[in-house]
Amino acid sequence: MAETGLPETFVDSQVCKFLFNVGECMTRRIERDLCLPSEAIQKVMAELKRERHIYYKDEAMGDFKVALSDSGRDRARRYLIESMYVGPAPVLLEHYIGSVKAQSITKEKPGKEAVRHAFSDILLSPEVLDRLGPAINSGRGLFLYGFPGNGKTTIAERITKSFGHDIWVPYAIYVDGEIIKFFDAENHERVPDEKLNVPAGETYDTRWVKIKRPTIVVGGELTMDTLELRYNPNTRITEPSVQLKSNCGTLVIDDFGRQRMAPIQLLNRWIVPLEKRYDYLTLSNGKKIQVPFDQLIIFSTNLEPKDLVDDAFLRRIPYKINVLDPTEEEYRQLMRFMAGKFQIAYDEPAVDYLVNTHYKAKKRPFRCCQPRDLLLQIMNHSAYHGQEAKMTPETFDVACANYFAVL
Repeated sequence: MAETGLPETFVDSQVCKFLFNVGECMTRRIERDLCLPSEAIQKVMAELKRERHIYYKDEAMGDFKVALSDSGRDRARRYLIESMYVGPAPVLLEHYIGSVKAQSITKEKPGKEAVRHAFSDILLSPEVLDRLGPAINSGRGLFLYGFPGNGKTTIAERITKSFGHDIWVPYAIYVDGEIIKFFDAENHERVPDEKLNVPAGETYDTRWVKIKRPTIVVGGELTMDTLELRYNPNTRITEPSVQLKSNCGTLVIDDFGRQRMAPIQLLNRWIVPLEKRYDYLTLSNGKKIQVPFDQLIIFSTNLEPKDLVDDAFLRRIPYKINVLDPTEEEYRQLMRFMAGKFQIAYDEPAVDYLVNTHYKAKKRPFRCCQPRDLLLQIMNHSAYHGQEAKMTPETFDVACANYFAVL
């Protein structure tokens, strides 16, 4: 119990609630599912048995089947009123803080090769990569701005890859009697067991799960509420803030300036965390806790940063990168690149026709997303007609008629 730092009463509650939910089961399953050492479980169960809250039924292979008595079920119901959390045991807040310090993105200094490898599946000019590299190394803040369709979100989502190394995060955090359910399968990509790289013959604390460094993207749904701990009065379980979940990774504020909250509200909420790299969150009992604010925050916007926030905020976001429209040469490179990905034969005369007829003649700007989008139009049209997808003036005419109808 001492090595987990958890109160014995908490382990008692987890055992009772677990048995209440599953009915009778073997003791090894309790140890496995609650992610606690055998000694801690056995000590609590011995006391529960002594008080006749549980009883042992069958024995097999040195293991016992155990179930709750009537008084044990009453005990479990009382625990469930306090909190419905049942699952992997939490870690203490101070242990989580220590893990963030040990795995901080500020300790990762990806060089040119690491950055280029992270972006190898998309086409970016060396100039843009060389501007992104120092921003990634800073691990602090970045504005990506420019016209829509030039890949700002795509760039942001690949930045995390530059940091390499997977990280360990807890399933849950225990602080002041409250459970913060930390691991989020929707935003945290778990590393398969066979890739954990745990040395043969050694074990690890299964209260922690190995994940890829997180990339969390929030857009118009971002509100002040998502920046705070959210206590569910029905389950009595606390959900983490969006910035807490993104620690040791990247947090992308997509389409910044178009949230339901005004940019000035975010400015006031984050101006200190951006500077100090720690944040204060409030528990359901009103107590404030200090937590790490350790992520690369990327503000992606179609608007000018200076039109969104004041100078004080801009100073705390040290890098501002304008993602420009591609040149004609870059557009053609993108078309060739995407044709290879989609296994469509590249046809230079057809692309000449596309550029001259649907861009130059109409004074239409090139956008980075358009080669992909137009080729997808061709593929869908060809699939519908049972034909092979090809670049021709005719297929580009059809694709452009659909794609640019209201653009």
